Formats: sequence, structure tokens, C-alpha cells
Amino acid sequence: MKKEHLANFHIAGFTYYEGASIFRKLKMGRKLILKLEEENKYDPRAVAIYYKDFKIGFIPRQDNRIFYKLMKVGLSDHIQVRIQQIDATASPEEQIRLVAHLVTN
Repeated sequence: MKKEHLANFHIAGFTYYEGASIFRKLKMGRKLILKLEEENKYDPRAVAIYYKDFKIGFIPRQDNRIFYKLMKVGLSDHIQVRIQQIDATASPEEQIRLVAHLVTN
């Protein structure tokens, strides 16, 4: 497998979704799921972040453009997002930091 770094970012909107209720289940290195949310009234390029069936927030708007484009052309399976850092003492919007890579299967 080849891997190329795409981005690092905190989860946007973590306060408003299910992140707090499953915080203890979120571990370093855990793989997360991305889903396009084109009906989002705040951002038509919104990319939601999930742990299993739990929505925990979004890729920040300033970082989501490349993810939106890759997913829109069917390359979702080549994007790998993992938890890079957890800080329970930080403000909720900065508690979880992710790293994203473009990967080949």
C-alpha cells in the first residue's frame, strides 16, 4: 500500500454531534468514516465524519475542498482518516485531531 499525506485538522462541530457521548470509544489510530453531505444548508461541500454509526462532526470548511472532489469522483475508498491526537482537556472543538492520507489498495 502506498500512502500520501493529505491534511491534518480538528473535527469541526464536535460539540454539536455525538462526539461527547462516545468520546471514550475514540482511540489513537482509530479509523473514521467520511460521508458527503451535499444537502447541508451551511456548506454544499460538507464532508461529515463518523465513528461507526455515530456522526461526530465535519472536516473543517477550509480543508474540505479536496476531500469533496476526491469523493465526488468516486475515490472515497482511497481516503484514510485516523485519529492522530486526543486531548480531553482542550476545548471541545480541539479535543480530537485527525490525519488524512490518500492510499492505494
